[in-house]
Amino acid sequence: MRITIVGGGNIGTQLAVHCASKQHDVIVFTSKPNQFERHLSIVDNSGKLTREGDIQLAINDEKIAFSEADMILITLPAYCIEEVAKKIERYSKPSAAIGLIPGIGGGECCFIGCLNKGCIVFGLQRVPSVARLVTYGKTVCATGYRSELFLAAIPQEKTEVCCQMVEHLLDMPVNPLPNYLNVTLTPSNPILHTTRLYTLFKDYKQGMQYDYIPLFYEEWDAASSELLLHCDEEVQQLCESMKEFDLSYVKSLKVHYESSTVQALTQKLQSIESLKGLPTPTAGEPHELIPDFSSRYFTADFPYGLEILCQIAYFADVAVPYMTKVLQWYYRLTQNTNKFQYSRYGIDDYQSFKSFYKR
Repeated sequence: MRITIVGGGNIGTQLAVHCASKQHDVIVFTSKPNQFERHLSIVDNSGKLTREGDIQLAINDEKIAFSEADMILITLPAYCIEEVAKKIERYSKPSAAIGLIPGIGGGECCFIGCLNKGCIVFGLQRVPSVARLVTYGKTVCATGYRSELFLAAIPQEKTEVCCQMVEHLLDMPVNPLPNYLNVTLTPSNPILHTTRLYTLFKDYKQGMQYDYIPLFYEEWDAASSELLLHCDEEVQQLCESMKEFDLSYVKSLKVHYESSTVQALTQKLQSIESLKGLPTPTAGEPHELIPDFSSRYFTADFPYGLEILCQIAYFADVAVPYMTKVLQWYYRLTQNTNKFQYSRYGIDDYQSFKSFYKR
């Protein structure tokens, strides 16, 4: 296949190596093509080489990137997807398979035009592993690969074939989901990141500075776990309310992390080896720290993650007070007006919402 990877960051580089190692023709569509080498590699935590491959080229020319691609894998943050979707719609083949890695963040709605011309859109519930760049355009460290992945496609009948393609590329089991809502409602970063940031910074006001801010996961606390479990329960209540959809694969975080209590969840998140050492997004000099509102944890997971969950709850007429509290705190704090809105895509009530996700 000819495969275009959109985004040259952590996940984009990782996927480029996997695809190239399978001898596919790989193009990386990136804003910094001159910083990419042709030979890319994946290493583990010790620096040991685990996989390598040669891409065809890195480029920022959208026509070359998309016009002949059989598969397009998008690894950009949610707030960038609408813009790139317009470029893909302009040049993509009607037979192209467009994948969102991961599929949360509302990106599926941006591709209505591509769907109408015959393309397939699919998304993974979660990324294959934790990935961190070692050298941009050259090497990425990937650890903690999942034992299996879960995928949904629009149209739904294309899910099986997309699972087979991704399974081939990543050498890991990929399971079909009954509908794309099982991806959209996945309780991962949209409640995981947002509840932690709320707990850490709920008292922050402009002008405040911090001497020290705890590590994001390794110093996770009970207050963060308690709020996370409340939001997780709201997601489950939302799923239970939408009887028209099989949402059995939207697993509670209690199941995902095998932790049903505040204490157990706190210990679990503190102990995940691949997440140790990850900092909380901050800016400023030591002892003069402030929240980094430009981080994806803020710019994607609130207005394109938690926002979507709250909008779906509104359509379904389900009260979600904990998620609403966290989201309103973010908007008051940042005054951000750039957010996902279903209404931009003609989805403005429960009936139109159902029609889109039943495709």
